[in-house]
Amino acid sequence: MARRAPSGRAPAVAPAPSRRLAGRVLVLFTLSLSCSYLCYSLLCCCGSPAAPRARCPPARAAAAKKLLQQSRPCGRTPPAPPAGSAPGPARPGTKRLPRAIVVGVKKGGTRAVLEFIRVHPEVRALGTEPHFFDRNYHRGLEWYRSLMPRTLDSQITVEKTPSYFVTKEAPRRIFNMSRDTKLIVVVRNPVTRAISDYTQTLSKKPDIPTFEGLTFRNRSLGLVDTSWNAIRIGMYALHLQSWLQYFPLSQIHFVSGERLITDPAGEMGKVQDFLGIKRVITDKHFYFNKTKGFPCLKKSESSGLPRCLGKSKGRTHVQIDPEVIEQLRDFYRPYNIKFYETVGQDFRWE
Repeated sequence: MARRAPSGRAPAVAPAPSRRLAGRVLVLFTLSLSCSYLCYSLLCCCGSPAAPRARCPPARAAAAKKLLQQSRPCGRTPPAPPAGSAPGPARPGTKRLPRAIVVGVKKGGTRAVLEFIRVHPEVRALGTEPHFFDRNYHRGLEWYRSLMPRTLDSQITVEKTPSYFVTKEAPRRIFNMSRDTKLIVVVRNPVTRAISDYTQTLSKKPDIPTFEGLTFRNRSLGLVDTSWNAIRIGMYALHLQSWLQYFPLSQIHFVSGERLITDPAGEMGKVQDFLGIKRVITDKHFYFNKTKGFPCLKKSESSGLPRCLGKSKGRTHVQIDPEVIEQLRDFYRPYNIKFYETVGQDFRWE
């Protein structure tokens, strides 16, 4: 039997409509909590940019934004960056194959020409020698292109590898890349060039034979050893024939190594004309360094110090027997005359 309340009254019972309303509120509240939890879980997993910013304390807003940007979408892998791409902001310009190449010759003054022409705002040059058309051709043109500096549409890409001039395959390979490529050849008295070449080698290999010993197969008979590279490079007329099979003389410019020292502005003016760019590099860019014995670039407004070629340039040549020098002059004379006739220019090496 039910007991009555102490007051003698029956306990109060909530009306039926009130109970139903309370149940509905409880259900809605539960659903709201579930939806909130579900949304929060999705945001944490997927890194959605729609995360409510009001919940982030002001001090953590930036960090939260960075974290959301770094997270990847659910179920998807971010695309891989292009091969060879580097992090950081994109640099202006495009990597292009060179429109001009300094193809030779070794110890003729090619480094000076490259450093001088790089001063021009319309020229971008590769500082190192890629040796693509002689040693690395198997790597392909895209590898070669990847080495080049970025250029704007108004700029010319230039590279330098002096060994190209004496590489038989180089003319054909460069022609196959572009028949419009402009070629620069820096030549120098072949006797002086050979002595300079030997001096450089001697600095690296002090135990090599003497210059005289390497020069002649039989000195008493005056037989010069043309298999020695230091001698063979100076036979300019012989090597030039390979280039003329693919390129007309109008696409080859010859720089005098001697005049590059005595009149750098004049020689570089001709180089600029050949490349089809305005004569920007003038006398005001050079001063003569008496210690090194050749011209250097003056300090410019944009650079801190004057620029001279490295320590390996301007070495004192080894002393050679004057009789050996005279024999070499006789040997090179017919090659020099043929070279003068072919290019239509007298370099006065005799």
